[in-house]
Amino acid sequence: MKKSLLLSLLSSLTLTQVAFSQTAKPAAKSEPTATAQRSGNPIFPGWYADPEATIFGKEYWVYPTYSAPFDQQVFMDAFSSPDLVHWTKHPRIVDTASVRWARRAMWAPAVVHKGGKYFLFFGANDVHEGEVGGIGVAVADRPEGPFKDYLGKPLIGNIHNGAQPIDQFVFQDKDGQYYIIYGGWSHCNIARLKPDFTGFLPFPDGTTYKEITPQNYVEGPIMFRRAGKYYFMWSEGGWTGPNYSVAYAVADSPLGPFQRVGKILQQDPAVATGAGHHSVIQVPGKDEWYIVYHRRPLTETDQNHRVTCIDRMYFDAQGRIQPVKITKEGVARQAL
Repeated sequence: MKKSLLLSLLSSLTLTQVAFSQTAKPAAKSEPTATAQRSGNPIFPGWYADPEATIFGKEYWVYPTYSAPFDQQVFMDAFSSPDLVHWTKHPRIVDTASVRWARRAMWAPAVVHKGGKYFLFFGANDVHEGEVGGIGVAVADRPEGPFKDYLGKPLIGNIHNGAQPIDQFVFQDKDGQYYIIYGGWSHCNIARLKPDFTGFLPFPDGTTYKEITPQNYVEGPIMFRRAGKYYFMWSEGGWTGPNYSVAYAVADSPLGPFQRVGKILQQDPAVATGAGHHSVIQVPGKDEWYIVYHRRPLTETDQNHRVTCIDRMYFDAQGRIQPVKITKEGVARQAL
């Protein structure tokens, strides 16, 4: 009986091992692989807003505003990734110690690689008429800095056409000319930068700052070209509220005229609120586009609790930007 019982136990154990092995296999197959990885949203931890996304070499870079009370916004961090999924933080790439005239509210960087140098344009001090501050420029030898003050003073320190000098975006046209597009307080200007970024070239009519404000514009302008057209995008609504959003216009020239087409990025009450102040990246050589933006998690009520996210941006056959679906999953891995 002992031998019979032992054989029975061994048989039962073998059947159990087989059953366990068979049920374990599907779980192993469901583990994520490199090709199935996604960025998730937010794409990196911390409170960050107003992201400038760009590509340098074989890496994606994001330069955001450190989202905190104005008096704590005295530095900027940057983030780099080879594939939109794995991000490396580069802390304190610039701060008020390296830009003496800036004392707080360092906002919304824009970064350009030119002549072997990296130029970082930024807003500082939340400047009003008669105050020192505005849009400055810092320079570095590497995309992660450290960046040092380039001019020793603001590039734009006064109010022109009613536009507060913040939220600058630097756009290079097909002829090589660099433009700076900027403005808060519901006014947007465009100006032609000198090749060395030390000042401006007047337009043929003698003016330096041209207003290109479209309907419902508030702040956060960007521009890009696609299929011979100039796409101008901006943020609408109040940055502290749930209805912050992004709209766009299209023209045949960087000077417009720009007629608002419609809104393409906004809150989803099931995902996040306050989706706005964005940038756009295109995978080189492909008609593949991403929108990088900030939003406020549903669990947060603090106005500065904003996170940086990424989702796909699509165009229809007529070149219209389709409404962006904001997601928790983010985007799939995309190496350069």
